[in-house]
Amino acid sequence: MSEPSTIGIFVFDDVEELDAVGPWEVLAYWTRTWPEDGWRVVTLSPDGGPVRCAKGLRITPDHGYEDAPALDVVVHPGGRGTRAMTADEAALARVRAWAGRAQLMASVCTGALVYAAAGLLRDRPATTYWSAFDELLALDPSIEARPEDRFVDDGDVLTSAGVSAGIDLALHLVVRLASLERGRQVRRGIQYDPQPPC
Repeated sequence: MSEPSTIGIFVFDDVEELDAVGPWEVLAYWTRTWPEDGWRVVTLSPDGGPVRCAKGLRITPDHGYEDAPALDVVVHPGGRGTRAMTADEAALARVRAWAGRAQLMASVCTGALVYAAAGLLRDRPATTYWSAFDELLALDPSIEARPEDRFVDDGDVLTSAGVSAGIDLALHLVVRLASLERGRQVRRGIQYDPQPPC
């Protein structure tokens, strides 16, 4: 049996917890329940060491940049840690390198700011966290802002709105990479049927 294709979720200090863990839940449930679909999901940080998330959760990733497998899909979460990345040429170069090899580049929340700074969103529709659109457009005024969209699929680049919207984006990835039926099975499996109490 051939090696599975790889989805990488990037984690970093001050990543927003649900931006990373929401997609992880969806994608890990899918890939572990149906390995025959030919996908796996891993986490990676810059050096492979643990990261401290925005609200204190600590995550120990599977890989660092140096030992990560080739990534077919990249998921870049948001959080306060993204702001420094928008001016960090090494971080932006890494994003561009991923984009040069991956089939799909996806962002959650303010992960879109990093993609904008790296030039990935030029002349594309995109969404981000509801209060971050001014920052997004300051980084790249050519972006077609979609503040009402839960997620935006523009072919090889996908963006989602904030925090919990990453779950919707991840389910959409399952549909794209497997099938609508598989997406529905995953949604049922994680019992994702939002009915907010307020």
